[in-house]
Amino acid sequence: MKKLLLTLAIIGFITSQAQQKANRFFYELTFKPKKQSELTDKVMTALDILDKKSVYEDFTERAQDSIVKNVVETAEKSGQHYDLANFIKDKKFDHKITKPYPNMEKEIINDFTGSEFYQYTENIKFNWKVLNEKEKIGEYNTQKATTEFGGRQWTAWFSTEIPFQDGPYKFYGLPGLIVKIEDTGKNYSWVLQGNKKIENYDEVSYTRRMIENQGLSFTPIITTKEKFEKARESYQSNPLRGLRERLTPEMMNEMVPGENKTMGEMFREEEKKEKERINALNNPIELPSKK
Repeated sequence: MKKLLLTLAIIGFITSQAQQKANRFFYELTFKPKKQSELTDKVMTALDILDKKSVYEDFTERAQDSIVKNVVETAEKSGQHYDLANFIKDKKFDHKITKPYPNMEKEIINDFTGSEFYQYTENIKFNWKVLNEKEKIGEYNTQKATTEFGGRQWTAWFSTEIPFQDGPYKFYGLPGLIVKIEDTGKNYSWVLQGNKKIENYDEVSYTRRMIENQGLSFTPIITTKEKFEKARESYQSNPLRGLRERLTPEMMNEMVPGENKTMGEMFREEEKKEKERINALNNPIELPSKK
């Protein structure tokens, strides 16, 4: 009986997944990670548009699905142990933004700080000024619009040829898909690179599921934006504090399996790397409000 119920549950899950279709729009994001520096970085992101919502996030994790699947299946067949942390590339942006259709005014934000995931709802309304200026960007005819958001002035180019009033990151509300958007200082610039239809859409990537199988939980802490900001500030001032508090002196002196170092040495290495990463990312999309 249990086997039958499990089989039915699996079939139901597969059927529900197969029913989901999405339009995926790829945006290349060029950004300046550090203030007072002209050095830029790039990352591919994706906006998945479904019937009742859109989902925007860094595409790095999902792009590794085929590689991860091959590693996992090969390891399982041979009975060998595999550690995904050895080859999975980290996301450059941890936030995931869900915009419920049709009004999209209440955006659901998932963000990551340290080892904890947070989710909060944000009411966003953009005051767009649509201008007469037009421009051909790639294969699309676009029109110019401007707005202020997050302490920056933004210029967007949207196309009515793509009938979705949506865009990358938190942006939405123009009479067509945003093809390009950037702030006046060119700290952040998104440009549409292409799109494809997804017949069997799954909001959770295969890579994410395999990471969860190795023990990392992605269940978010439901909070407010204000509390999330405080948690992030606390983490940035003292990264890995939560992990340090869980490591006893005995654990810190234990040797790491397969490594010629103790747990304490590895912890200090990771703490140093995290501090360096935080210091190198001091130019957020949304500037802190002046107090």
